[in-house]
Amino acid sequence: MSTSTDASRPLAAPAVWLVLLAAAGTFALTMGTRQTMGLFLSPLNTSTGLGLASISLAFAFGQLWWGLTQPVAGAIADRYGAGRVLLAGALLVALGTVLTPFMTSTWGLVLAIGVLAAGGAGMAGPAVLMSATMRLIPAQRRGLATGIVNAGGSFGQFAMAPLAATLMVGLGWMSAMQVIGLLVLLCLPAAWLLRGSASAGATGISGTAATAGAGPARAPQAPGLRAAVGEALRHPGYRLLATGFFVCGFHVAFLATHLPGVVAACGLPTEWAGWSLAMLGLFNIVGSIAMGWAVGRWRMKSLLSLVYAARALAVLVFLFAPKTGAVVLLFSAVMGLTFLSTVPPTAGLVAKFFGTANLATLFGLVMFAHQVGGFFGAWLGGRVFDATGSYDWVWYIDIVLAVGAALVHLPIREARPRPVAAVAA
Repeated sequence: MSTSTDASRPLAAPAVWLVLLAAAGTFALTMGTRQTMGLFLSPLNTSTGLGLASISLAFAFGQLWWGLTQPVAGAIADRYGAGRVLLAGALLVALGTVLTPFMTSTWGLVLAIGVLAAGGAGMAGPAVLMSATMRLIPAQRRGLATGIVNAGGSFGQFAMAPLAATLMVGLGWMSAMQVIGLLVLLCLPAAWLLRGSASAGATGISGTAATAGAGPARAPQAPGLRAAVGEALRHPGYRLLATGFFVCGFHVAFLATHLPGVVAACGLPTEWAGWSLAMLGLFNIVGSIAMGWAVGRWRMKSLLSLVYAARALAVLVFLFAPKTGAVVLLFSAVMGLTFLSTVPPTAGLVAKFFGTANLATLFGLVMFAHQVGGFFGAWLGGRVFDATGSYDWVWYIDIVLAVGAALVHLPIREARPRPVAAVAA
C-alpha cells in the first residue's frame, strides 16, 4: 500500500458543502445529458435510416471514449488543476450534443456522440470530480461525500429524462436534444470552485484550506504518476476491482442505451421510456447515498459483491415477470438502487489502497475498464436486437457477468472498517 499523503487539508464544513454542491451539480448535468441519449436512439434511426446496430456503435464508442478520457483527464487534473479540465469538458458535451441532429452518417454520429459529447463528459466525469472532492474531505467522511457526488449524476438523470421526453413531444427530437445540450453550460461556474490540483496544492476555496494554519513543514512527496500507476497495476486487489467494474459498465451502458428500446418492445409508449429512465435515476440517488453511508461501516468488497448479486437476481425475475408498465417502473427502481452504487466503494477502495494524491488517474483507469464493458453493453444490445428481434440474450449475458462480478470481489484483501463510534471520536 502506498504511504503517500494527501496534498491538501480538509475544508471547513460550509466550504465542504459548497464543493459537494459544485461537484454533484456538474455530474448531474453531464451524466443527465448522457443518460437521456437512449431516448433519441429510435428518432435517430428513423431520421438517418442507418439501422439500430450502426447507431448503437456510435453510442458504444461513446462509452469507450468516456472511459478512455478519464485517466488522461485525471492525470491533467492531478497536475494542473481540475478547473481547466471541467471547463473544457462541459463545452465539449454541449458542442457534441448540439451537433448530433445534423449528423447523417455512422461516423458523423461517432464524432458527435462518441468523441465530442462522450469525451467531454469523461473530462467532467467521476474521476476528476471524485478526486477533487475526496482530497478535501476528512478520510472518515469520504464515503458519504462520494455517495453525494454520485447521487448528483442520478438526480441529473431523474430530472432530465422526463424533461427530454416532454421536449421531444413539444419541440421535436432535434430541438429537444439541442436544448438538453445547452443546459450543460450551467455547470461552468463549478469549474472555478473545483480548480485545485494535487501537485500544486489547491487554489481558490481549496487553497484557503490547504494553507490555513499550515506551518513551514512540507507534506511528503507523493509518488510520481508512472510509479503510482505501476504500483496499482501490480496490486491484485486493484486488478480484481477493475474486472468487476468492467461488468458494471456492461450493465449500466446496456440499460442507459437500450432501456427505452426494452420499454418499446414491451408495447409501452415513449412516456413510459422517459419515466423508466427517471426511476432509474431517482432510485440511484437513494442507492448512492445509502452506499456512501455503508462504506464506512462494512467492507467495501462485500458491499460490491452484494450489489452485483442483487442485479443478477433482479434481471432474472424481470425476465419471467409480465411486461406491464408497473412492472417496468418497479424493475427500473430496483436497477436504480444498484445502478451506480458501485462507484463509492470502488473509489473508496482505490483511495484506501493508494491514497488520494493520484486518485483521479488511478480511479480513471478503473473507469476505463468500466467503459470497455460499457462499449460491449451498448453495442451488443443493438446487434442482438437486430439479429433476434429481442433483448433476451443480452439479459442472459448480463446475469452470468453479474454473478461472476459478485464472486470476483471476494478475494480482495481489505481490512475491516473501524467501528463508527471510534471514527467519530
